[in-house]
Amino acid sequence: MKLLVTRPAAQAVEWVGWLRERGVEAQPLPLIGIFAPPDEAPVHEAWAALATRRLVVFVSPNAAEQFFALRPAGSAWPDGTLAGSPGPGTSRVLQALGVPASCIVEPAADAAQFDSESLWRELAPRDWHGTRVLIVRGESGRDWLADTLREHGAAIDFVTAYQRGAPSLDEAERALLREAVAHPQTQAWLFSSSESIAHLEALAPHADWQAAQALATHPRIAQRAREAGFGQVHECRPSVDAVVACLQSIENPPAPTT
Repeated sequence: MKLLVTRPAAQAVEWVGWLRERGVEAQPLPLIGIFAPPDEAPVHEAWAALATRRLVVFVSPNAAEQFFALRPAGSAWPDGTLAGSPGPGTSRVLQALGVPASCIVEPAADAAQFDSESLWRELAPRDWHGTRVLIVRGESGRDWLADTLREHGAAIDFVTAYQRGAPSLDEAERALLREAVAHPQTQAWLFSSSESIAHLEALAPHADWQAAQALATHPRIAQRAREAGFGQVHECRPSVDAVVACLQSIENPPAPTT
């Protein structure tokens, strides 16, 4: 079974490489486009004031990559500023960009989900009264963590580091999509965002996904896949090991008990 990885292009290629190393027939089919922010000045201003922040939360690997892409020359991560990460993918990007591991706060490795709620469990023991927190994201996003930090006394600001949008597929990707529409039973889809499912519906509005398999990395995404008509939806953690194990369970289901 071919696995289509729908993350933004750079991450899709990275994931495909890891999955192929594990013997998975994976192909990138990015269903979210990542673009520069409409105004870069707020990001530059955020960098200038970074040392005044107790915490900077990056909502995704894209948030980290795009925020650092606009880093002013000579700027470094301040020693007293924490970097909040919702999961290991974002943490890995932050460390590669020069944020010390000692500054990164992320969910426990065995957390059931890598999301804002799991990140908050690691942040909750700290005193947030009178602190300044910056949340780096796209044009919008869930406000649950911001609201929770605000309830605990923090002053919250947001900065838009990138824009998300519909992908611009090349010819090879369009051919891959046509094949998936024509032969849905031979494909499995890896969804890490509900937005990617919405873009798939726009790209293939008449497709019937009843015979297709979907792997979703969060319950909200799984529910969105069911609403889109995927006949088999499997939830798995957003790690290569979990995805491989989920695929193996699909392709080699346990024998029925008598």
